[in-house]
Amino acid sequence: MHPAAAKWYDRRDCVFIEFLVEDSKDVNVNFEKSKFGFSCLSGTDNMKYSNEIDLFDSIDQDGSKHRRTDRSILCCLRKAASGKSWPRLTKDKAKLNWLSVDFNNWKDWEDDSEEDLSNYDRFSEMMGNMGGEDDLPDLDGADDESADSDEEKMPDLE
Repeated sequence: MHPAAAKWYDRRDCVFIEFLVEDSKDVNVNFEKSKFGFSCLSGTDNMKYSNEIDLFDSIDQDGSKHRRTDRSILCCLRKAASGKSWPRLTKDKAKLNWLSVDFNNWKDWEDDSEEDLSNYDRFSEMMGNMGGEDDLPDLDGADDESADSDEEKMPDLE
């Protein structure tokens, strides 16, 4: 088993994690109060992926959701304490080589108006309208394919 490559970003109500596994199958997402687990098989090479994260802060397991597309699995972890910034995803400060910050979606929302409060609602609506696999709405206009390969070398934001 190998850890799946993932990107994450922080919002007022949720933390988003996107696992970059194409044609995934047998997806298993486990939301616990202070821990998060993910596993799947890659359809392209039948590689088994598994990730486990001790989270920076508590989440609402019942309010957290995930959605699979052909290119990735996007997980929305609903914060137990809304409005509290997470400087990192993990409880410990250790750098995980499979995890990077999603700078395309990162925002310093603490100084923003309440416009970000709708992100969780939009994600919930998207979960309810699970039509075709490729109609994932564009969250804040970011283009996944514009990711820069240098992002993995950037330091942890703290």
